[in-house]
Amino acid sequence: MPSSAVRAFSDPDEYAASVRGPPVELTITGRGHFAANCISIDLPHLWMQRFSDSLPRVVHSANRSGRAIISFRTQPGPSLLRNGVEMHPSEILRWNVGESFFRQSLGPTATGYMSLSSEEIISAGAAIAGCDLTPPKDALTVTPPPTAMAKLQRLHAAAGQLAQDAPAVIAQPEAARGLEQVLILAMVDCLTIEGVGEDRSALRQHAKIMRRFHQAVEERPDQAIFIPELCTAIGASERTLRMCCQEHLGVSPKRYLLLRRMHLVRQGLRESAPTATTVTEIATRYGFWQFGRFAGEYKSLFGESPSITLGRPSEQRRSVVL
Repeated sequence: MPSSAVRAFSDPDEYAASVRGPPVELTITGRGHFAANCISIDLPHLWMQRFSDSLPRVVHSANRSGRAIISFRTQPGPSLLRNGVEMHPSEILRWNVGESFFRQSLGPTATGYMSLSSEEIISAGAAIAGCDLTPPKDALTVTPPPTAMAKLQRLHAAAGQLAQDAPAVIAQPEAARGLEQVLILAMVDCLTIEGVGEDRSALRQHAKIMRRFHQAVEERPDQAIFIPELCTAIGASERTLRMCCQEHLGVSPKRYLLLRRMHLVRQGLRESAPTATTVTEIATRYGFWQFGRFAGEYKSLFGESPSITLGRPSEQRRSVVL
């Protein structure tokens, strides 16, 4: 049955959980108050989402849904990179299937997503434009004609506005069918054009290193990881890893692992009772030994001292402000 949902978030973990498909890992890299919104619309065949968030962050994700996914920026803004490649408002990214990627934002961003099953996008391409829209083996960047891109942007925004103002309309089967058809047509019109580019070979090699980087991190989700053991695990020098991380994450591997350990500490503090543990015990668990420096960095990043996070009643911990 057609449906829609509009949600606002102040917690990055809950925001990441709102993304459809495999788990999304989100690491906030900037300071300040976190605020985000997600609009989801499920039509009979087409799924779409609109996201906006307020702080710089790094996201790791993958398309393992078996669906043909496209994404694009819905508003201009600070740099947004996928595997080190800038995403421009005039472009559409066609996702490949299975391969993971990093996406880095340098500030507030707004993005849109649409997906059909692989069979449905192939059928739509053949029926509407007489072309093959089989999901690509490698991610592809498409630059549609400005008129086609503008139309897709307008329809996507209008659907999002409808979900906010009149969700009952989307729930009506006939209205949902009509909305779906115009969105699919606009989507296909944007994809059946010349001017498609693939990741350069160097970027693909860097992406392989970053997949090994993520695998090494994923194998120890609750443990601190440090540069020497990470380089050994992925078989890359620190210099090469530093170049790849700057390209994909916008930060050095050392800074990324520091932020990751900070987030693990925060998670540990939020999940623990103040009578059962101490800030020192949790901080040392994740490799922080200079406690004054740790406390200052923690407060700068999350807007409160670690002792405040630990001491907050459990029912209030999900609403902590970053």
